[in-house]
Amino acid sequence: MNTKLDKLNERIALAHQGGGQKRIDKQHQKKKLTARERISYLLDQGSFEEMGILVTHRTTDFGMDKEIYYGDGVVTGYGTINGRLVYVYAQDFTVFGGALSETHAEKICKVMDLAMKVGAPVIGLNDSGGARIQEGVKSLGGYADIFYRNVQASGVVPQISAIMGPCAGGAVYSPAMTDFTIMVEQTSYMFVTGPNVVKTVTNEEVTSEELGGASTHAVKSGVAHRTSANDVACLEDVKRLLSYLPQSNREKATPLPFELGDEIRDSLSEIIPDNPNKPYDMHQVIEGIIDAESFYEIHKDYAENILVGFARLAGRSIGIIANQPMFLAGVLGVNSSVKAARFVRFCDSFNIPMLVLVDVPGFLPGTDQEWNGIIVHGAKLLYAFSEATVPRITVITRKAYGGAYDVMNSKHIGADVNYAWPSAEIAVMGAKGASEIIFRKEIASAKDPTSKLAEKEAEYADKFANPFRAASRGFIDEVIMPEDTRRKLIKSFQMLEHKKVENPEKKHGNIPL
Repeated sequence: MNTKLDKLNERIALAHQGGGQKRIDKQHQKKKLTARERISYLLDQGSFEEMGILVTHRTTDFGMDKEIYYGDGVVTGYGTINGRLVYVYAQDFTVFGGALSETHAEKICKVMDLAMKVGAPVIGLNDSGGARIQEGVKSLGGYADIFYRNVQASGVVPQISAIMGPCAGGAVYSPAMTDFTIMVEQTSYMFVTGPNVVKTVTNEEVTSEELGGASTHAVKSGVAHRTSANDVACLEDVKRLLSYLPQSNREKATPLPFELGDEIRDSLSEIIPDNPNKPYDMHQVIEGIIDAESFYEIHKDYAENILVGFARLAGRSIGIIANQPMFLAGVLGVNSSVKAARFVRFCDSFNIPMLVLVDVPGFLPGTDQEWNGIIVHGAKLLYAFSEATVPRITVITRKAYGGAYDVMNSKHIGADVNYAWPSAEIAVMGAKGASEIIFRKEIASAKDPTSKLAEKEAEYADKFANPFRAASRGFIDEVIMPEDTRRKLIKSFQMLEHKKVENPEKKHGNIPL
């Protein structure tokens, strides 16, 4: 009996050692934590329960039977973060470069299956060179097993991917199907084909960082939702993100303690410039509405003409979608529409109420946008809002022009409460452009066309460039003073807390992908 226990303890000790750790640490100049260190830092102290610690690969080809490591390159199990149950896996780059094998995949699938049954988030700490070549199709099948579970878990439990090292080939598709991807700067990258293959096929010379580094995916592709300076910062990001989310689609996010006080925010009345063409930072509006320092922005560096992120209002988690006048005047484009649509669908999947702040002059014009499908991509955002059943409140701060007015959570597509500030302009287009069309002949025949245009522009603005015409039709529920916005929103979200919508029975809709 003692012999068996000694053997078991020996195997467990070997599993905790991993392989080649000193070499890897030196290579990365100790910037990277080990797989077990990452889990230890992420989870509450002493809460981690490992599963599959004695698993080994089943391959004997190419001398693989001589290299056996317990755990087979991935640490899997469950534990708690701030007392909340989570399932986690961390790939170990020191074992075969973190390459995925059949048994490696089985371990990941096991915790994903449990997460769906129990109803708890899945967090993947990715650090893998891709499929284990020595296993051939078995490793490819393992990837497909994980992909299938990513799809089954989508909208059921939150899925968060932290890219903490290389992530190449098939390894990139699982993170792409999870809800949020966070990359570590300088030490992580994601690409389907590496620089060597790119050079062979296209004769293009590019570094791993340029091709698929954290900055590339945060700014250019939008694959990364956030970037972190190092491993520790990345794990802190995961913890903070999780704090805004519920355990599963069967629950709501847990509110933080909050005591109501004087919720009037005078600073909001000073943000909108007198000149309607002058930009302002929508971050100031957000900070004036939400609980102090609670805004957690998603896709901060991608499609900056729209802002999305989580915040708290009177202690409760909400999702915020807001046009950003500081960039391209806040217009909707291809990338901003897709960015916002995905965030809207996530919030709706996990019972997170949405606040939409509108200052949008329309859709971005031009051949680049049209040829890249602004019609179908803009329709994604329209579709996402229209199918959402969570509480949805809109505040129009300034411009709401044309079809973009409809798309940005208007009353017509199911918004529950729509407010407007007195500075709001709700019309088909701006007063100048509208006047040039409507009064074209009158302006052309005038002795002073410039003065006549200014006169007609003022006439049109007086009639349409305000929120009162829309309010008279019931499209705006109330025109409110900016400083009163936070108080109004707190009361409205409380009123909508038990909102329930029964949609027509169907398998699923067909979003314009």
